[in-house]
Amino acid sequence: MMETLRDEELRPVPRERAILESFFTQLGMFSFDRAKDYVEKEKDSSKSTGAIWASLLAALAHLAAAEKAYHNMTFLGQKLGGQSFFSRKDSIRTIYTSLHNELRKVVNMGRHTSGGSTPYLEDLLSHLSEQLCHFTQARMEIADFYEKMYSLGSQKTVNSEELVSTLESILQKYSSKFHHPILSRLEGSFQVEVDVLTQLLRCQAQVSEWHFLPALLNLHGAHSKLQAWGQVFERQRETRKHLFGGQSQKAVQPPHLYVWLQRLQGALLAKFSFYFHEALSRQAPPSEMKALTARTSPDYFGKISAFIRKHDAANVSLVFDNRGSESFQGHGYHHPHSYREAPKGVDQFPAVVSLPSGERPVTHWPNVIMIMSDRAVELNALDKVVPFYDDKVQSTYFLTRPEPHFTVVVIFDGRKSEKDSHIVAFLQELSGSLRNSKPFSTLKPGSKG
Repeated sequence: MMETLRDEELRPVPRERAILESFFTQLGMFSFDRAKDYVEKEKDSSKSTGAIWASLLAALAHLAAAEKAYHNMTFLGQKLGGQSFFSRKDSIRTIYTSLHNELRKVVNMGRHTSGGSTPYLEDLLSHLSEQLCHFTQARMEIADFYEKMYSLGSQKTVNSEELVSTLESILQKYSSKFHHPILSRLEGSFQVEVDVLTQLLRCQAQVSEWHFLPALLNLHGAHSKLQAWGQVFERQRETRKHLFGGQSQKAVQPPHLYVWLQRLQGALLAKFSFYFHEALSRQAPPSEMKALTARTSPDYFGKISAFIRKHDAANVSLVFDNRGSESFQGHGYHHPHSYREAPKGVDQFPAVVSLPSGERPVTHWPNVIMIMSDRAVELNALDKVVPFYDDKVQSTYFLTRPEPHFTVVVIFDGRKSEKDSHIVAFLQELSGSLRNSKPFSTLKPGSKG
């Protein structure tokens, strides 16, 4: 008799568990509205169930709304002061803070009612709510991180390594804090997002130091994870087509955060293809290489080639200042134990890219290095275009520095006006684009970068 009663008590548990699993699966597929509707309907239809279950369902509806706001990045860049500040600026923090408080109440309810009619269910709900409290804290920290990144979009330099260490510490702090199997989809999407962002920022730092292999590995890793993430939307489209028939089913739109990560990856791929053009071109014939770089956005190689043709420039080079770097061995990948003597003299300033011929203009190189040395203060301002005419060699040089170790040099035969607006504008645009802080300013939906 006791056994039968016990079975009766435990019977509801699998249903609640199934509801929870279904909710988190929908959340993991970015179906925020469907997940929210699902738990709200469930809450209305299960009024007879205990208070702890109703409280958790209410909190989960708020979680779905919070996740939607988070992934759509609508909370970014609100102005201080005025009505918008109170209604919008802290909205994501406010949403997650009140959600955290709701979940805390569920945790406490579970503790106080342990030994109730369904102890297993109460323990489970209390345990899940505790882990979700950690999740909401992690979300708030990452939301703050995006806010910081967005503000860096207007700056001349971005310290990617510093950003990576901030992200890694957040990941370390929360990596094992919401690990329950029911939350696996939530944990998985959190992990993928932070991993992709970390790898892209690492790649940004490594390209800026001209480290080929680590930059390539991080770029490839981020690309693979983004592809897997993208398949989630593809699967939904297929499922809906299958379930509802016909072709009219509207595809699930990926959230802004996913689209932005893809955009950042695209910008880094373009920069990587340009900075390591020589190493990559060894792997493909020129026509194929041209077709591949033409697909990057922006296509630096194509843009510079067009500029050379239009303005009849003798040469455009990207110069790497290798002084103080002991690991430098030249283009591409080198075995970590291979030894090569550190370069001296003009060889400390190799041409990373040199167009149109692919070879640096050797006779001009001492001049280029001298100008870089004499005008270092102006170049280090990172937004100046420095012109120089040398009457001995009857050539005009224009230099600008996109980032600390790299300088773009344009060489013209004969005299060119130092204020030629087309040349100056081209170099400023090229330099700003190579700096790659523009994608940060497009974190906010609708912003132009």
